[in-house]
Amino acid sequence: MVSLFACQGPASNNGNNTDSTGISEAPPNNSDKTRDANNMADSSRNGQMGQTTVDENTSKFMNEAATGGMAEVEFGKLAQQKATNPRVKAFGEMMVTDHSAANNDLKSIAGQKSVNLPTDMGKHQDHYNDLSKKNGNDFDKAYMKMMVDDHKDDIDAFEKAAKNSTDPEVKTFASQKLPILRKHLDSAKAINKTLK
Repeated sequence: MVSLFACQGPASNNGNNTDSTGISEAPPNNSDKTRDANNMADSSRNGQMGQTTVDENTSKFMNEAATGGMAEVEFGKLAQQKATNPRVKAFGEMMVTDHSAANNDLKSIAGQKSVNLPTDMGKHQDHYNDLSKKNGNDFDKAYMKMMVDDHKDDIDAFEKAAKNSTDPEVKTFASQKLPILRKHLDSAKAINKTLK
């Protein structure tokens, strides 16, 4: 906070540009130097493409969680539009809500750690394209089977991150999302059994 106010002083011209000796030049110069140093540090941090503050495994987990999370949201939207079974539609709505929240949490952590997350579904795009061609009961069955399989994989990846990640915030993120993913898997299995 102090450095922010120090940087704002010269720009605001509140008449506080003199120090106790009455020399008006020194504080602006010192503030300018501080501001320049801060700006250089910021641009240095932002300019280092590919350099993050997390290890390779943590970065890989964050990237896969991001693409998977985006896919779950898009699949969920598709289910809301195309599913015929009300439970499948409701499951799709839950996916959009829960995975959007998780995606936002992950983006926030990534921003703090200079991790550039993907902005598309990546490898999940083909699955989305295939699923979007199905209709009716075929869609419902394909979607729910996919949700069972996906959430098994998700839980496995999140358990590993919760146990092994070297980054405390990513570790906490993975731990906090595991109960939600387990709930999703239980729901998906239950719905899947009802579909003929």
